[in-house]
Amino acid sequence: MIQEWNQTRVSEFIFIGISSNRELQLTFFILLLVVYLLCLFGYLAIIIVVKVDPHLQTPMYFFLSHFSFLEMCFTSNTIPKLLYNLLTENNHILFEECIVQMFFFLSFVTIDCLLLTVMSYDRFVAICCPLHYNNIMTKTICNSFTTVLWSIGFVYSAIHTSVLLQLPFCGPNEIDHFFCDFPIVLKLSCSDTFLNHLLMSVTGSLLGFSCLLMILRSYINIITAVVKIRFSERTSKAFSTCTSHLTVVSLYYGTLIFTYLPPPSNYSLNYDKVVALVYCIGNPMLNSIIYSLNNKEVKGAFKKLLQL
Repeated sequence: MIQEWNQTRVSEFIFIGISSNRELQLTFFILLLVVYLLCLFGYLAIIIVVKVDPHLQTPMYFFLSHFSFLEMCFTSNTIPKLLYNLLTENNHILFEECIVQMFFFLSFVTIDCLLLTVMSYDRFVAICCPLHYNNIMTKTICNSFTTVLWSIGFVYSAIHTSVLLQLPFCGPNEIDHFFCDFPIVLKLSCSDTFLNHLLMSVTGSLLGFSCLLMILRSYINIITAVVKIRFSERTSKAFSTCTSHLTVVSLYYGTLIFTYLPPPSNYSLNYDKVVALVYCIGNPMLNSIIYSLNNKEVKGAFKKLLQL
């Protein structure tokens, strides 16, 4: 135990986990391991083909490779620890490790939100300003976009993490979940966390709704352009990529709402864990399928790579 604030501060947390049934734990372990490896393979394949195929050296696939790397980081932040816990039944996590996990989880969620917004802007420019697309979405601009959004994500998370570290944690130390999440860990503090919850709710809502409004604005302009002008083959091809992006955006915001909005009054105790599993591993798996198996250019590039 660590002495701080003249109180006894917990040095580790204990996850309640998904299930206490050993057989179910082994089943969950196998299923999650398979899905996790499929996710890693899918995203790694996207990153490789985008890197080596000259036909995919475009802003859209540049952002897609960043999105793939982000999703790999996101799943790797929580799933390996969960797999280890399921296999060994060692559900302990050090306080410092918990803080690190929370920091990166919030960082990746924030970056994901910002990156999806930038990707929608890229589709808007490609469809509504096709003749100026290459002049607007230059390599310098794309690199600037990614640098800024990754920086914002880490700074935003660092602010909330530093505020949380000012709180005393003197017990209990059991987390009724399978990973460290800010709202859950805040409940374990032995001080008033109203301001922390308020800060996170306000800033999170502002960020999420701002990004959503910008995405909606991009697609409203895209739909307006579709109605008004006759597309060239190139523009029509760019428009076809919007379906994948809209599906990923819907999955992101849909599970985000179910994760952080108050659950229904008659929900089971495992409701939040099921939703979190969908968010942490289900969505990344579906996204990898959407952007790989459902993308003709990526599939074609991957087939060429295998034939080398």
